[in-house]
Amino acid sequence: MLGLKFIRENTEIVAAALKNRFVDLGLAHLLELDQQKRVIVTEVEQLKQKRNIASQRIAALVRENADIADKTNALKRLSLEIKEQDLRIFKIQEKIHNILIRIPNLPHNSVPVGKDAKANVVVKKWKEPQKVDFIAKDHIRLAEELGIIDFRSAAKISGANFVLFKGAGASLERALINFMLDLHIKKHGYTEVSPPLLVNRQTMFGTGQIPKLEDDMYKLEDDDLFLIPTAEVPVTNIHSNEILSSDDLPICYTAYTPCFRREAGSYGKDTRGLVRVHQFDKVEMVKLVRPENSYMELETILSNAEEILQALNLPYRVLSLSTGEISFAAAKCYDIEVWASGIEKWLEVSSCSNFTDFQARRANIKFKDVPTGKIAYVHTLNGSGLALPRVVVAIIENYQQKDGRIRIPEVLQSYMDGLEFINAN
Repeated sequence: MLGLKFIRENTEIVAAALKNRFVDLGLAHLLELDQQKRVIVTEVEQLKQKRNIASQRIAALVRENADIADKTNALKRLSLEIKEQDLRIFKIQEKIHNILIRIPNLPHNSVPVGKDAKANVVVKKWKEPQKVDFIAKDHIRLAEELGIIDFRSAAKISGANFVLFKGAGASLERALINFMLDLHIKKHGYTEVSPPLLVNRQTMFGTGQIPKLEDDMYKLEDDDLFLIPTAEVPVTNIHSNEILSSDDLPICYTAYTPCFRREAGSYGKDTRGLVRVHQFDKVEMVKLVRPENSYMELETILSNAEEILQALNLPYRVLSLSTGEISFAAAKCYDIEVWASGIEKWLEVSSCSNFTDFQARRANIKFKDVPTGKIAYVHTLNGSGLALPRVVVAIIENYQQKDGRIRIPEVLQSYMDGLEFINAN
């Protein structure tokens, strides 16, 4: 969340950033409300000073046994006026807050300006897609022929866009999770956490999912709890309402969780297979860092995610998302897309974002600089490391053999009891 003081002092910068994000949230109205509030606050302060003086005069008259009826009535009228003005301030503050929580983060200067995905910029490619001497099948056909994913049973149990892995498919999913966690923990230095899958409204607000994205979330109405759309939500909020020590930064967490998204507004897009599902597994990376280090840490978290795909030997590309494509809370975001040869598409498997102090302000996460004693907001980052369904798509399709089998990536074989190929049951 942006601070009102920052907006007031940098109105032109904020207005230009919102224009580049293609949003109009009534910045002029916000500043008008701010001015109204500041005028009333000044008036109320003057009234309270007047009330204090009147109270002191009445106290003196009481000591002199003088008549204070008129003075007391005047004081009551003054107190009532202060109460009415305080209520005006409260109502204006509510309006200001409702605008502020809907203002997105300001894009970094390096973010490409554009309204949609067409303005995204490919900044890196790794490994060219492999050509095969046979007609490649898509993951749906391969999974059904090999008996490793049961889409029909999943639909019967839960409805459309849910998945049931079975046999070697379930083993492949578990192998990927363990491999990713091991790499992030043992090599990259993250601390593993296993967070709750249900979170409260304030936690969702802290990372910026609500109010903007509330329609995309699965909600338990009776308890006002939400199923997490990503581990970023509970993990970032581990330190909400805390003041950390600069000696503890950076704090690096990784977590495996199922994730739940209604995908409201996405119906009709990629409705078959694993490309767009309502429940999926993901390994997440979250960092809390000093402000001056956050963009360096963004490149590190991106590299950590890339290393997974390199180890799996899967072709991928990295995109710098445009101002119209980055998420509500992000200042800069890279997407990693892996190539799926069966459906011949680039599929997003990771988003790596720097949120600067945007989430920290909403979740109230600060740090105290040890040498100076200064208190400031941390910068938060997160990256998928990785989202599993589309990685599974890429493995199934890119590692398919001419005879219909699927070769297991070498780095996963030890996690699958040495299994080298998935064969038909």
